[in-house]
Amino acid sequence: MPAHNSEQTPAKTSITVLGLGLMGTALATAFLKAGHPTTVWNRTPSKTAPLTAQGATPAATPAEAITANPLVLVCLTTYDDVTELLHPHTTALAGRTLVNVTNGTPVQARKAAAWAEEHGIAYVDGGIMAVPQMIATPAAYVLYSGAQEAYETYRPALAALGGTRWTGTDPGLASLYDLSLLTGMYGMAMGVAQSFALIRSEGIGAREFAPLLTDWLNAMPNVLVPGTAEAVDSGHHLTDVSTLAVNQAAFPNLLTTFTDQGVRPELFAPMLQLLDRAIAEGHAQDGLSRLVELLRVPRPDGS
Repeated sequence: MPAHNSEQTPAKTSITVLGLGLMGTALATAFLKAGHPTTVWNRTPSKTAPLTAQGATPAATPAEAITANPLVLVCLTTYDDVTELLHPHTTALAGRTLVNVTNGTPVQARKAAAWAEEHGIAYVDGGIMAVPQMIATPAAYVLYSGAQEAYETYRPALAALGGTRWTGTDPGLASLYDLSLLTGMYGMAMGVAQSFALIRSEGIGAREFAPLLTDWLNAMPNVLVPGTAEAVDSGHHLTDVSTLAVNQAAFPNLLTTFTDQGVRPELFAPMLQLLDRAIAEGHAQDGLSRLVELLRVPRPDGS
C-alpha cells in the first residue's frame, strides 16, 4: 500500500469579476484557466455566456456576485462607473477585499480607498500594464497599491493575471506608476506617428523605414532613460554630450522640415517652447534632463 501523503494542494481562491469588457473577460478567463472558481457579472448578461462555457458561475445581480466570494475584482470603463455600480452595495462588500483595476487617476484611487475604509472594505487599486491579449503571459504585469495585508493574502490568486508589482500603501501609487508609464508610451507613439508622416511625405513606405526606426528606438532608451533618471535624482544636469543650447539650435530644423514636407507640426511645436524657456532661465549647458524640472508646477506648499 502506498504511503499516505499528508500534504494537500492549497484550495484555490474563489473570485468575483465585475465587468466583462475585453479586459474584464481576459482577466476572468485567466482566473478560470488557473483553476480559480470564478463568478462573473456584467451589465449586459449575454457577455457572461463565453465564460460560463469555460466553467464560470454567472450572477444575476451585482449583489449576488459580490456576496459569492471574498475577493471581488472590478474592471469597468471609468471610476464613475465603479461608483455607480458599487456604492449601493456597501453592506455586501463589507469584510471583503475589493481590487479595482479600472483605469483612473491617483486622486480617484485615494477617494475610492477612503470610501472603502469607511465601509469596512479592504481596497487594493491596480494598474494593468498589458492589453487583453497579453494577460496571463510573461509579458503582462499589474501594479498594485493600497491595503497591503489584503494584497499579500490574495497575491497568489492575482498572479494568474501576470506579474504582480507592489508600489506602496498609498492607494494612488499604482495609478501614478501606470499613468507615468503610459506617458512614456504615448510620447513614443507620437514620435513614431510623426516619423512615419515625415518619411512618407516623399513616398517612402512605412514598412521600408520601420526596421531603421525600430533599431533607433530600441537603442535610445538604454542611454536616455537611466541617464535622465540619474541626473534628475542627483540634481546634476550639466552635460558635455548634447546641451539644451545645441538642441534649441537644431530643433527648428525639425519644425521647418515638417512644414516644408506638408506634415503638421503640432505634436512637436511645444518642445521648442520648452527649450526656449530653458535657455531663457539660464540652463543652456544642461542636458535634456533639465526639462523634467521645468515641467513641474510648484504646489501650494512650495514642494
